[in-house]
Amino acid sequence: RSGQMIAYRPVRKMGTTSGRPRMTMELKEAGLDVGERRVGRLMKLNGIRPVCTRRHRVTTDSRHSLGVAANVLDGDFLTNAPNRKWAGDISYIWTTEGWLYLAVVIDLFSRRVIGWAASDRMKKDLAIRALDMAVRLRDPSPGCIFHSDRGSQYCSHDFQKEMTEYRMMPSMSGRGNCFDNAAVETFFKSLKAELLWRQTWPTRQQATAAIFQYVNGFYNPRRRHSYLGNISPLAFEAKAA
Repeated sequence: RSGQMIAYRPVRKMGTTSGRPRMTMELKEAGLDVGERRVGRLMKLNGIRPVCTRRHRVTTDSRHSLGVAANVLDGDFLTNAPNRKWAGDISYIWTTEGWLYLAVVIDLFSRRVIGWAASDRMKKDLAIRALDMAVRLRDPSPGCIFHSDRGSQYCSHDFQKEMTEYRMMPSMSGRGNCFDNAAVETFFKSLKAELLWRQTWPTRQQATAAIFQYVNGFYNPRRRHSYLGNISPLAFEAKAA
């Protein structure tokens, strides 16, 4: 009220998904005239701090005899238009029922999640379903690069057949180098820190529903990315269009 920020009583171990820069942007968009230093001071005073991510865990099984594509992307995540460079990966999510496996496809132009699929088994059809969703949504022109790790799901004959039918160019990371697919790893870290690590998930269905809401209700339309100039993937695409 009256452009003033209200300081609340400190709360122990209080966490937020936003650090000082992103919190400042959110408050300015809400109409408050505040500076980053003041926001940082009030966050510290009230015990509010960003949620930290955990260590990266290697989940890729590249011990197979399937064909491996060259690293066409070669760490170049920049592109000046949508549907030129995509990236995909698979991650693990623990629930009381057991592991839930999540495959996603991200457009590197806007960091938007354009395809995803979840399953209780990490089979090749998981990666195919995520790719199919992305293609239905975006209908990319021939030559779009699809970058992934060397996991058997992406090296499988069925997945590569899909790539050929969609006239996409496969690209795969170097062995044991998670940084070759850093954009997707960053998404998984955000998803887990901002949603999944905050509570226990009794069932896979509940976790899947929460992921759907996170992607479509927060990450794509609202979450600010420093890489995108502190706007969301959907806002970045709209601005570019």
